[in-house]
Amino acid sequence: MALHRDIFWVGRQWAVTGAGVQAVDQRLRGVLDIDVARLWDDAHVQSRRAKPGVNVEDFDKAVTMARSRHPQTPVLAPIIAQLEALGVIDTSPVESPVLPAMQLRAEGKLARFLPQWRIRR
Repeated sequence: MALHRDIFWVGRQWAVTGAGVQAVDQRLRGVLDIDVARLWDDAHVQSRRAKPGVNVEDFDKAVTMARSRHPQTPVLAPIIAQLEALGVIDTSPVESPVLPAMQLRAEGKLARFLPQWRIRR
């Protein structure tokens, strides 16, 4: 995958971009890249760090730069619980509308006598 157009920091092997941490070497095709959404997942970051051929010093610096550039998003569960307690969010079950069964209008007719439709250009 090509580097994202927003490049914030470039090291020897890693770059911090708008997409997260990306390998500068494009022959890897984005296999070792870390997306912004998974930047704070320590298990994912450590699995990428343990790969053979990774420059650990450069990788650690890229991760710290990326984490300072892309702050961790707050977990929404406590916020949603507070909104439910205030009554802002309605938690009553929503009834799904029942769609009528599809009816075929070609029953009992021969297909060769039905009108054909074509896309006009």
